[in-house]
Amino acid sequence: MTGYKAVFKRAFPYTIPVLTGYLFIGIAFGVMYAEKGYSCWWAVLMSLVVYAGSGQYLAVNFFVPGISFLQIIFMTLMVNVRHIFYGVSLLERFNRIGKKRWYMIFALTDETYSLLCTTKVPGDVDAEKFLFAISLLDQSYWVLGSFIGALAGTVIPFNSEGIDFAMTSLFVVIFVEQWMERKNRIPELFGVGVSLICLLIFGAGSFVLPAMLGIICILFAGRARLEERGEETCR
Repeated sequence: MTGYKAVFKRAFPYTIPVLTGYLFIGIAFGVMYAEKGYSCWWAVLMSLVVYAGSGQYLAVNFFVPGISFLQIIFMTLMVNVRHIFYGVSLLERFNRIGKKRWYMIFALTDETYSLLCTTKVPGDVDAEKFLFAISLLDQSYWVLGSFIGALAGTVIPFNSEGIDFAMTSLFVVIFVEQWMERKNRIPELFGVGVSLICLLIFGAGSFVLPAMLGIICILFAGRARLEERGEETCR
């Protein structure tokens, strides 16, 4: 059995790309949050118990008059509905993790999902501890970035216009990284194609949910053929 200290040391190098991304987009979130007049500790608390990435960016706008509870529910669902499909693809893997699966489910962000799906666990460490370490390290980077940004935002005047684009930039980087690593890019092409079609049909404000449903249906229907082509699956 490998101790957690050794496991975290082995997991850390795999999470460095997430560290560089989360630190900066966490700082951007913290700055936006502090601009609303809230203490840096509220930003830290939100990153600890909510930990929703783009959902937290969206939540910053919930603290203004005129936003109804139903609007909050609908907007949060639209932004984070993709996590349902992440979870479905990891059910088998998480069932083998034991009690830690509850935290793993909570900590399943886009970047963590990407690491869990593409990282090969070293043979000399416990797989359960290794995956747990990746998830916990990723969240610690987000919390640290949120704290730094919120603290800086309370003492330094910032113009945060356009700062929320940092999250979009990170998604683009993740997509490009996946595109470069894979030989079979059919899933990515389907994702882009379905998203563009849904964008044209439903508009920018409503295309996310139908696009995600369309993508997951196509990938489930063609899963056997993709596996025959050697496409990696997350399990």
